[in-house]
Amino acid sequence: MLGDVRCGCKVNRRAVVYCSVLTCRNTHTLRERAHTQLTIPHCNTLQQSATHCNTLQHTASHCITLQHTASRCNTLHHTATQCNTLQHTASHCITLQHTATHCNTLQHTASYCNTIQRTATHCNTLHHTATHCIILQHNTTHCNTLQHTASHCITLQHIVSPASEEIFFYSKLTEGIKRR
Repeated sequence: MLGDVRCGCKVNRRAVVYCSVLTCRNTHTLRERAHTQLTIPHCNTLQQSATHCNTLQHTASHCITLQHTASRCNTLHHTATQCNTLQHTASHCITLQHTATHCNTLQHTASYCNTIQRTATHCNTLHHTATHCIILQHNTTHCNTLQHTASHCITLQHIVSPASEEIFFYSKLTEGIKRR
């Protein structure tokens, strides 16, 4: 602790006793002069100590400033680390969002593909049915032709005289005999 300043000496409270005989104008009594000669080296030592103390106080003040700066630096470092983590998370989120969009597109494409596949299957079924229908139509046409021919044949049979029936019967009979 710094106390009085006497004769240019910054001294602590205990040192005041040693320097109290000095006055700032150097007006001393004889008794004071003798005592002054003894206390001046001590006063110089105290002055050096006070200067050292001032330096220490300045250093302590500087240290407190550095501690405050270090604390602020730690806070900034923590904030920067947290910011980097958030940036990484945001980047990961963007990647996941891109992947989800791609997945939705693939899902839409797969759904569309399934629709096309069902349509193709239905088309194949219709084609098979159409082919079957054409065959049936051909068979029906052939059947109609045969039916028409049979009707025509029946009509002709009714027109033919009984004699021609006998000739027909006779020719069939002779064919059977020849074969034997």
